[in-house]
Amino acid sequence: VQLQESGPGLVKPSQTLSLTCTVSGVSITTNNYYFWGWIRQPPGKGLEYVATIDYRGDTRYNPALESRTAISRDTSKNQVTLQLDSVTPEDGAVYYCVDLGTSGSWGQGTQVTVSS
Repeated sequence: VQLQESGPGLVKPSQTLSLTCTVSGVSITTNNYYFWGWIRQPPGKGLEYVATIDYRGDTRYNPALESRTAISRDTSKNQVTLQLDSVTPEDGAVYYCVDLGTSGSWGQGTQVTVSS
């Protein structure tokens, strides 16, 4: 299983961040306990769970971010998408696409900076 993140490296405050994870090696709908999602790491800080969507399409969110976050999937493209609304500089981080289930795979991460 391989995960590849894509998205803008720079987002302005108050805008919406949109990131896409393209999954290869397995269908994201495969019924084998895959939990596709996002984890981020702000500079100098630890890892923070953002959201996941599982092989059934069920979603879970970090309560601290839930009001601003939406995770979805495009099964035709085998992709998982994260949207984070009303970003602030505190949302700047390396965002990792992950499978928190069967494969335990991580993408290489994509740096997101929030700045005007």
